Amino acid sequence: MGNEIQILSGSQGECLAVAGGNYRVLVSGEQTSGSYAVIEMNVPPGGGPPPHSHPLMAETFYLVEGELEFKTESGSERVREGGFVRIPLDGGVHCFRNVSGKVAKMLCTVVPSGLEVVFRQIGVPVKVGEFLPPPAATPERIALLEKIDREHGQKTYPRDYLD
Repeated sequence: MGNEIQILSGSQGECLAVAGGNYRVLVSGEQTSGSYAVIEMNVPPGGGPPPHSHPLMAETFYLVEGELEFKTESGSERVREGGFVRIPLDGGVHCFRNVSGKVAKMLCTVVPSGLEVVFRQIGVPVKVGEFLPPPAATPERIALLEKIDREHGQKTYPRDYLD
């Protein structure tokens, strides 16, 4: 499949409930020999992941709709429709939160691929546009997240880490 042209409709792709959002894998590492992955992220108002780092992956975000607050160790900045964020390799701790009153939509590219694998491990399959509440922070869930972080060379921090 790596050398075939791929065309997806707006309802195709693998959709996962992740951190309260609806993440649709458009291109996976299996299709690119691990070189990159592309994920459409739909984040409800107030939603977004906790602070985290993945030093072995570079990540870009193009905000299609909505408004997000991106936080890094250098501070925070509002990103509006048409805005772009680049997290380089070893780019440090970052997170985002939807600060608009509507679902924020962005395209995320990860180089090399692998983040979509993490999302498969922490998320659950859903339909396009279906939003589930984030899972409760039970001891079992925390242990699972810590295990996944170790396996993928990343780290998740407390929600208030960048405040």
